[in-house]
Amino acid sequence: MLQIEKKKCFIELGKFLSQFSLISNIKNSAVLNNNLFYEDFISLIELSQSHNGWFTPEQVYFALHSWAEALTEENLEEWLSKYDFSNVNRKTVGLILAGNIPLVGFHDFISVLISGHNVLVKTSSNDQYLIKFLSNYLISINSEFKNHITFTDGKLENFDAIIATGSNNTARYFEYYFKNKPSIIRKNRNSVAVLNGTETFDDLELLGEDIFRYFGLGCRNVSKLFVPKGYDFQLFFNAIFKYGSVIHYEKYANNYDYNKAVFLMSNFKLLDNEFLTLKEDSSYASPISSIFYEYYDRFEDLKNQLVKDAEQIQCVVSKNLFINSIAFGKTQHPQLWDYADNVDSLQFLQQI
Repeated sequence: MLQIEKKKCFIELGKFLSQFSLISNIKNSAVLNNNLFYEDFISLIELSQSHNGWFTPEQVYFALHSWAEALTEENLEEWLSKYDFSNVNRKTVGLILAGNIPLVGFHDFISVLISGHNVLVKTSSNDQYLIKFLSNYLISINSEFKNHITFTDGKLENFDAIIATGSNNTARYFEYYFKNKPSIIRKNRNSVAVLNGTETFDDLELLGEDIFRYFGLGCRNVSKLFVPKGYDFQLFFNAIFKYGSVIHYEKYANNYDYNKAVFLMSNFKLLDNEFLTLKEDSSYASPISSIFYEYYDRFEDLKNQLVKDAEQIQCVVSKNLFINSIAFGKTQHPQLWDYADNVDSLQFLQQI
């Protein structure tokens, strides 16, 4: 299958996904194979929370909308323009996917296919239905995909390269087990926001989106704030008030109650607004329902620290304080060319 044919299929997939919204699902008769997939996909979305309690309809629809926005002809053209896959020797690339947010491994999935390789997928038990459904939709558009896509529930075998995502602990296992294969091994990363006190109410309200989207479970979610000495958090708490309904979700509320109790029993000082705790801590990975913060004195020292700790950080959010920092509210809107861990997976796939 030619790359141009694959690209057309992904554009059609984007059109299919664009029909689905939390506000209203609107069927488009011009979408290919809609009669076969439209109603079944709505049913799957409604069932997703029974498969993974964190996959509420709101979060699933958000993920689908993000992919619908990404899979356009213009975005695909821009993404692929700097690569040449004409001389790729087709290989089988194994994927070990995470399951923390809906379709978190879909970028790797389409990257392998668009680069001309076969994909062997081991999904997470927490997110195994959505990606398989979209795979079947692609196959319905072009049956040749069936020869290039394999899902497995067991041990990965007969592959030439691997892209694996997991925790720091599983990454050590992956690095040992796959040491003789070309690989991309992803570990834990977290995102941070840097504030300097000039942020407006609207800026901080958008920052709340970076914190609470997907309940804070993604590596692109902000889990740590850097603030200047003497920073007053009152405006921050006022701005994120709109996200307070998160406490009505049982799984989140259970985490809030548990983590707050652990902190208090350990005599940690907390800032608390009854749905989010803020704890002064030098770590980057905060638990669900909590954000760590750290004061800084000199901005240059902070910049050096973030450079030194780059391998622990996925995104830096700020109001134009850093080159290439992400604007408030945009962490969960990555472009196709925004690679996880800043590792160009298409370049990797082009060279194996």
